[in-house]
Amino acid sequence: MTTLFLTYQPPYDWQWMTAFLGARALQGVEQQDGEYYQRTLAVMHNDQRLTGWLRLRPLPERDGVELEVSPSLSPVAEKVAAQVRRLLDLDAQPQLIAEGLGALAENAVGLRLPGCADRFELVVRAILGQLVSVKMAATLATRLTEKWGEPVSTPFAALTHLFPSPAVVGQLTVEDLRGIGVQARRAAGLIGFAQAVAEGRLPLDDITDVQEGIKRLLAMPGIGSWTASYVAMRAWSAPDVFLGGDYLIKQRFPGMTPGQIARYAEVWKPWRTYATLHLWFNNDWQPDTP
Repeated sequence: MTTLFLTYQPPYDWQWMTAFLGARALQGVEQQDGEYYQRTLAVMHNDQRLTGWLRLRPLPERDGVELEVSPSLSPVAEKVAAQVRRLLDLDAQPQLIAEGLGALAENAVGLRLPGCADRFELVVRAILGQLVSVKMAATLATRLTEKWGEPVSTPFAALTHLFPSPAVVGQLTVEDLRGIGVQARRAAGLIGFAQAVAEGRLPLDDITDVQEGIKRLLAMPGIGSWTASYVAMRAWSAPDVFLGGDYLIKQRFPGMTPGQIARYAEVWKPWRTYATLHLWFNNDWQPDTP
């Protein structure tokens, strides 16, 4: 086993991040177990797919995270560390972001952007989550994993499967997915997306221009503007995406049109992703009225 120590700039609201990841943990693939978060993972290395697990826990007194990587993933330990940095937003500069957000962030400077360890998995879960509750989205993702995820051996009873690969999801039929409760049109979109990733037409891990990435996602049937923006936030760590069309965000600006909300949000550039996050989780915030 390889153990690494990853540093970050404090403050960091670990209680919030732990609750966020725990509430969305995908059965069989991830688990929040006390102070530990652990999950299965597949990583490409020299055209080979290595599989295994990672386990981490925050060490706030040292402003760091202890990361354990399974022996099978030791050759790609640095790659796994980079994925964990993205998952936990360890490279964020909280003071700089808080300065940019002003009053919106003053009571929660330690709030970080939850990223992802596996971009394909995140997009699939975002597509499954369209127009359904967080709980229902997790249920659909669990059924998908139980049926088509590859079994994997780990020292943790709760970690039993890898999330299904793009190639596997790309070979499913609409009827397959309807069988686990996915609506037909969404199922077709999901299969088309998986095929594009499997065939290299949509290189999720190599997108460097976020706007270009959003454009490519929007060109795919079944992926709307909210989903594409949400993916940009969590898969590509884009710091300046504002989800102005989001139902809850709109509730925060009563009586304002989408155009007025977008103009108001410009004050938070270049940190509008973090503004979106703060607005989601700050029930007491109210816009200044001129």
